[in-house]
Amino acid sequence: MNTIFYVEHDAVHHSGFVFDVPEGHDCWLLVITKTAAQFWVDGELKEYPPHHAVLYAPHQKIYYRACAEQYVNDWIRLHSDEPYITESRLPRGKPFPLDDPEYCHKLFQLLVAEHSFKKDYQEASMDFLLRTLFNKLLESCVLENIGPQHYPLMKLRTAIHNNPGHPWTVAAMAKTMSISPGYLQLIYKKSFGVSCMDDVIHSRIRLAKEYLRHYLYSVAEIADRCGYRNVEHFCRQFKQITGVSPKRFKQQSVNVLTDRANLDQ
Repeated sequence: MNTIFYVEHDAVHHSGFVFDVPEGHDCWLLVITKTAAQFWVDGELKEYPPHHAVLYAPHQKIYYRACAEQYVNDWIRLHSDEPYITESRLPRGKPFPLDDPEYCHKLFQLLVAEHSFKKDYQEASMDFLLRTLFNKLLESCVLENIGPQHYPLMKLRTAIHNNPGHPWTVAAMAKTMSISPGYLQLIYKKSFGVSCMDDVIHSRIRLAKEYLRHYLYSVAEIADRCGYRNVEHFCRQFKQITGVSPKRFKQQSVNVLTDRANLDQ
């Protein structure tokens, strides 16, 4: 069971902010930075860039401070006897960079919302949110290096997956990150194991399959909605990736739904 004493997102502090608790809290404290900050680690004060997380165990020394004009963080203080927190492999008192800070920030926003209003399923909802948050933190802490282009790349990939029908080009994507097209292709493939344009294509085909399964759009309409200006080109890419034409895929989907309906009768 978890008991959250306080949770806050986008907490803003002035340049002289210092948080110093030599004996630590009698509960857990998780801090996620949105700006640079200094932390007491291994007997000395060290500066860390934005988008780091640090977990403090009960009664562990806590010391961190602003190192710029403003310090902003998300934080939560809680008691827990849940193994995913108490036995977590996350380092204690040592900041580590986040793989996807926006995702973690959204979880904090949801935790604040849940904590603010007493509802029937509040306890279960907050437990699920905390489990998800700690899973994301575990994914982050095993990463060896997060380069300066990591967060813009994550933002770009999210945009591609959310809007595959956009007229994406390598040149336009590179321009949003102020890097060359060649360098974008290099670091994108290295980060995600797929080229940026292959990511666009697979996202478009994934969306097309959804339309074919559940909507009555024509193949031409689906092609247009998925970012294709040429229906034949869409059909070629669809068959290349799925092994069947869009029309055949739709018919197979209808047959599956019919078979399921017959089984249910």
